[in-house]
Amino acid sequence: MHLAEYSIRKATPEDSLPIRALIHAVRINPMSLDWRHFVVAVDLSGGLLGCGQVKVHSDGSHELASIAVRESARGKGIARAVIETLLESETFRPMYLMCRSRLEPLYARFGFQPVQVNEMPPYFQRLHRLARLLNANAGPGNHLSVMRLD
Repeated sequence: MHLAEYSIRKATPEDSLPIRALIHAVRINPMSLDWRHFVVAVDLSGGLLGCGQVKVHSDGSHELASIAVRESARGKGIARAVIETLLESETFRPMYLMCRSRLEPLYARFGFQPVQVNEMPPYFQRLHRLARLLNANAGPGNHLSVMRLD
């Protein structure tokens, strides 16, 4: 699947339910899914293939979030296209993200670097503490990583 087989665009109200369904299907954080903050990747018939957003938190931090691609569409550059579109349109820096530690190499390609707890904004510090408690027995590559793009 090449860019000619899908397009990236800002989400519309009609994308709200498909975005929620995809986020739940891939089992990532379902909080703060406001379609107005999303870009979507759609196939030629308008079907949702992937999505992503930038969240702005109460402490003023910006988060690259909700990056998801349908399983059947993975490995075709959709996540990369969504991330590049978001980073080009949302130029506020620093930009943060949270991911499983095994995904750090993916985000490092875009310039994100892991940060220590004392370098995190308050929002991410709170989530990091909570994740440590909830994922005390997480296997290798599955602990929470917070990364920053300056």
